[in-house]
Amino acid sequence: MKLWLVIIHIILVATNLWATAHFHEELSEDNEFAEFEDLDEEKPSQPVSNEHRSNEHRSNEKFKETVSDQDFDEEDDVLIVDGDSEFDHFQDEEEFEGLDAAGGNANSKPDEPSTLTITKIPLHLHARWDSFYVEILMIIGLLVYFINYVAGRAKNARIAEMWLMEHKQLLLDNFSLVGDTGKSNEDVTENGLVKESQSHYSLYCSGRVGCDSMLIELKLIKRQDLVAVLAQLVRPQNDQAHVRVDLSKDETDNFVLAVATKRTAVHLVRDMADISVYCPEKRPGEKFGLPSGFYVMTEIPEAASAIFDTRVLQAFTKFAQYIDYIHISDQYSGPKQQEDTTQLTMPEVKRVLLVGLNISIKGRTTNAESQEKLKFLLQLTFYLLDKLRRFKLSKEGKSKADKNRLRVEEAFLKTTHAARAEAAAQRREERRRAEKERILQEEDPDKQRKWEEKEQRRLAKKRAPRMKQLKVKAM
Repeated sequence: MKLWLVIIHIILVATNLWATAHFHEELSEDNEFAEFEDLDEEKPSQPVSNEHRSNEHRSNEKFKETVSDQDFDEEDDVLIVDGDSEFDHFQDEEEFEGLDAAGGNANSKPDEPSTLTITKIPLHLHARWDSFYVEILMIIGLLVYFINYVAGRAKNARIAEMWLMEHKQLLLDNFSLVGDTGKSNEDVTENGLVKESQSHYSLYCSGRVGCDSMLIELKLIKRQDLVAVLAQLVRPQNDQAHVRVDLSKDETDNFVLAVATKRTAVHLVRDMADISVYCPEKRPGEKFGLPSGFYVMTEIPEAASAIFDTRVLQAFTKFAQYIDYIHISDQYSGPKQQEDTTQLTMPEVKRVLLVGLNISIKGRTTNAESQEKLKFLLQLTFYLLDKLRRFKLSKEGKSKADKNRLRVEEAFLKTTHAARAEAAAQRREERRRAEKERILQEEDPDKQRKWEEKEQRRLAKKRAPRMKQLKVKAM
């Protein structure tokens, strides 16, 4: 859809440029002063004849004599000007003596040529490109965005296909079903990848002992978005693969554990509900034998010591740049929600194993060496899955975990006590209202009277003050 909008916008801008240039060409052809130029060429100006000059001289002398012979009285010295009529002097017959009735000179020739001179003003017959620099820049920007969109989309699709090609055999060895979600989707590829967007792909797997299902999400850089590509220059990001394994119920013990890089650890503590409640404290990874730059959030320290064995520590040391986080929890409920007092029940929790891996490092795409490392890290995920099934907490650890969950439940009940009491009162009121309607619909006055008496006794008991009863033991 975005592609068609870009193409239509380019066509409209090009049409606007063509129409503007065509308008200037028509304007240059349509010269309104052409007939005046022809008139100047056909009728050149003629010199004034001597006879015409003599007639003008005699007319002026006659006009001067007429003015000098007039007698002015003393009363005529005052000149009254009527401001309402500006053109009364045209009605004075003595004002234009010596002129004929037509308003011109009596001796002038009717076919006297015009002496009007028309100045020729050059017109801009050619459109200048610097007048359309805004449109040109807009077209260039649209072309660049369109080319980047096509190239970025193709590159993300190629990275996703390459990743699946390298890991599909390993997935088939561990799961009986790979790439089948059971839903009809037009964006499902032949290999089973589901295209959620131009930079987001997902793969569903199921059929393995110890887990219900596994969902792999490839969250790639938004290479199809030119703004995101420019933002990469300021804040580089990596292509990531997020693995979520839903563990079977009662397959693992109750504890919350997470290890992540510094920036991801801050995000987990702030935004994830289970980590912010059960293990908000960040501890340096060096205390558990992890490389520098990793932080550990654990509810029970013995769980972290047991999970991070020699093989896991070697993987962290060798492939530290490819590991973003590992999150193990039996209380996973997703991101932290805003405090809502209307929620009367605790959120639904699941047992999960979450692993985040960096597919590309510092903007570089995948190659054969990095694919081998990522394949090893996917094997590490399956190793952790089997280890969680075998690991059991000690009695002290189990007791601490149970106490923590009981404490969280009591705190939730306290915060929602008022809301639950109000909801219970509303339910009781609705039951009484329904019972009253049922009694009123019946045509038995005795039942109606008994129900009213019962209701009055209940209200009187409710209004009566409560008194404590003290029991005294007999001597």
